Amino acid sequence: MIFSTSLLFLPLLAEAVSGTPISARVRSPYAVKDSHFVPRKWSRVGPAPADHTINLHIGLKQSQFDELERRLFQAQVNELVKPTDNALELVHDWLLDNGVELSHLDHSPAKDWIKVSLPVNAVEGLLDTEYSIFKHEDGSHIVRTPSWSLPAHLHEHIDAIQPTNSFFRAEPRRTNWRPAGRPEHGMEWNYPPQMDVSNVTVAQVCNASAVTPLCLRTLYRTIGYTPQAAGTNRIGLTDYLGEANNKSDVQLFLSKFRPDAVGGDFAVEVIDNGDNQQTPNTPAQLAAGKDLEGNLDAETVLAIDYPTPLVAYTTGGAPPFVPDAFTPTDTNEPYLAWVSYVLAQASVPQVISTSYADDEQTVPAAYARRVCSEFAQLGARGVSLLFASGDRGVGRTGACLTNDGRNASTFLPSFPSTCPYVTSVGGTKAFAPEVVAYDARNGFAPGGGFSNYFPQPWWQTRAVDAYVTGLAGRHDGLYNKTGRAYPDLAAQAQHFVTVWNGSEVLLDGTSASTPAAAAVIALVNDALLARGKPPLGFLNPWLYRLGFKGLNDIISGSAIGCGGDGFPAEAGWDAVTGWGTPDFLKLKALAGAGGEVGRQWD
Repeated sequence: MIFSTSLLFLPLLAEAVSGTPISARVRSPYAVKDSHFVPRKWSRVGPAPADHTINLHIGLKQSQFDELERRLFQAQVNELVKPTDNALELVHDWLLDNGVELSHLDHSPAKDWIKVSLPVNAVEGLLDTEYSIFKHEDGSHIVRTPSWSLPAHLHEHIDAIQPTNSFFRAEPRRTNWRPAGRPEHGMEWNYPPQMDVSNVTVAQVCNASAVTPLCLRTLYRTIGYTPQAAGTNRIGLTDYLGEANNKSDVQLFLSKFRPDAVGGDFAVEVIDNGDNQQTPNTPAQLAAGKDLEGNLDAETVLAIDYPTPLVAYTTGGAPPFVPDAFTPTDTNEPYLAWVSYVLAQASVPQVISTSYADDEQTVPAAYARRVCSEFAQLGARGVSLLFASGDRGVGRTGACLTNDGRNASTFLPSFPSTCPYVTSVGGTKAFAPEVVAYDARNGFAPGGGFSNYFPQPWWQTRAVDAYVTGLAGRHDGLYNKTGRAYPDLAAQAQHFVTVWNGSEVLLDGTSASTPAAAAVIALVNDALLARGKPPLGFLNPWLYRLGFKGLNDIISGSAIGCGGDGFPAEAGWDAVTGWGTPDFLKLKALAGAGGEVGRQWD
């Protein structure tokens, strides 16, 4: 399936559309709506070409979002987030006054987003701003503006417009890859065909040097479960930055590590020119590690959840545009493109895993809040969204500074994990017991911390207050004690065996733990649906009220980063592994899908 949020036209100049010269019209007074400091990894190169096309997304204020938040489990989403008729009329009038015909607009189903393609010079007039080309330290370029304005009377009706001042990059949360050596102690990664897998133990099948699906299924106790609702239950994953899921590699992986799943396929839905390359990688793509992330996600999910249907959403950076010398890559906001597409679908997988994120401070607060509200809409439709917590602990050493002009020392929370409407997944290693993952060779440590944008939600206050009190002042001043705290749970995150380019490699990162945890949650949903019950949906209130009893508490290790130890693992909830790692059989019972304890919503 191919989908694009772009409109394949270039609007006529305002004077040609309306017949009235712009200079002859009265322009409403403008005021700055939003500004954001340029992150230190970016530097301005020069002005943006006037004819460069920007695929503008205008986010109108959602009229009843507070009500949606209160009714996350039963809301009629579109009715609660649609803007008021007055707001829509005012925005339409503003666009018409600037020469943009309403026939050129594309509205979301709830009409809370308007999409239109315009050249830079037209957008600069519309937003009273100037766009520039910015270069990242890795050599990539984007077109952005640090500040933009609106007519004063529209400030209360428009929440966000992008791409403007967001420098967010959906980076994969994997830190390292290397060719797979042989396991320690002469153990084989694949299990012998004659082994009765229903009676294997963790000690028999888990090895710290290489984590396999059999180990994960045994460790998290899904090994004896056969999915019963595969025709109804589904799980999804997301790909960004040119990543794809190579089906040939996936089949090689399954043939060795989950033979009964060989032939199990997955659907691919391409959004905004996303990548679904199934041919061998070029030398340049191999050097860049293309599809390592995509293969890791697909192989992990299929090997745990087969035959549950898997949908891979592969999203490009932007709708079609013509590259030039300064802007050779797409410049749109990929999360917005993805969530806009998914919200427009009649049917969505009940669990979706995402292994991409960036520092929260690279995203303007207003835009982060608006994207977060889009995630809430999926939660209201019964979708559990799991996001990787990050791979640099509390922040990359040497980069733990604020981006507000002060350059003050700070821990660096990760977005979207800081959004309260997603479930954030940390990382562990070892097996008896599991401890916080850490690899000194590549600096990998699972992310965790507290948001500077989102307040602490009611459902986690008690657990987080107890944790902060136990810190006894440690790290005071480096984090926001009243912010949304993450992660919410964790899973294995080191030395995952992955087949890539026909060979076995090892990968570390919360990019591994997130699809593993999502796969376990998907099996809980399977059990619920098989009993005629609804899926878990938005997980967090249930996790903090009851579901934590089905997680294995992690009490050793810390979210190392920023040149220190970061947040430590402690008994109960902590800011590095959340409540701990999943025990499928306990979670299934607690959710009311087989066991004595029924599901309870608070």
